[in-house]
Amino acid sequence: MSRLYEIMEHNQQFLEQKGYERFQTTKFPDKGLVVLSCMDTRLVELLPNAMNLKNGDFKLIKNAGAIVSHPFGSIMRSILVAIYELNAKEVCVVGHHDCGMSAVNPDGMMEKMVEQGISEETIHVLENAGVDLRKWLKGFNHVADGVKNSVHMIRNHPLLPKRVAVHGLIIEPHTGKLEIVEDGYPHVSNR
Repeated sequence: MSRLYEIMEHNQQFLEQKGYERFQTTKFPDKGLVVLSCMDTRLVELLPNAMNLKNGDFKLIKNAGAIVSHPFGSIMRSILVAIYELNAKEVCVVGHHDCGMSAVNPDGMMEKMVEQGISEETIHVLENAGVDLRKWLKGFNHVADGVKNSVHMIRNHPLLPKRVAVHGLIIEPHTGKLEIVEDGYPHVSNR
C-alpha cells in the first residue's frame, strides 16, 4: 500500500475514534510564543517536551536549519502574522547540534538534482537570471552562527515591534538539553 493510502486509512479510523478531541485548542498560542525550529525528525516530539510546551501553547514554524534566509520570505511573514494576528509575544529560534544544514554541500546537491532529472540547462537559466544557487542552498558552518544570524534578522526587522523578545537556543537532539545562544530580553523596549 502506498504511503498516501496508509495515511487515509489511518485518518478514517482517527475520525471514527474521535482522536482529534485531545488536540482541540484555539488558534492563539496560550504561552504567547513562536518557535522557529529545524525540520529534523528527532525534534518532532523532543523539542516541545524539552521546552515544556504542549499543543496550543505555541506557534511552530519549521524549515531546514531554522534559518531565516530572507527578511521578506515566508518564515518572517509567519512570525509577523503570529505576533500581530495571533497575539504572540516572544520568538525562540532553536537550532540543534548535528544539524544536516551544517553539512550541505551546494555543488553536491546540485549534482543530485541533475542525477534526478533536473536539467543542467535549468540550473544555468536560474544562475543567469541572478539566482545564486550555491548561496541559496548553503547552510552554515556552526549551528550557533546559524541561530545568531536568524535571531539578528528577526530582531532587526523593520516590522517587528521592539517589545518582542527574540531568543536563540540550541538543543541537543539526543537528550533535549537546551543552551541559550541569545537572550532576547536585554534588547526589548516598551515602545
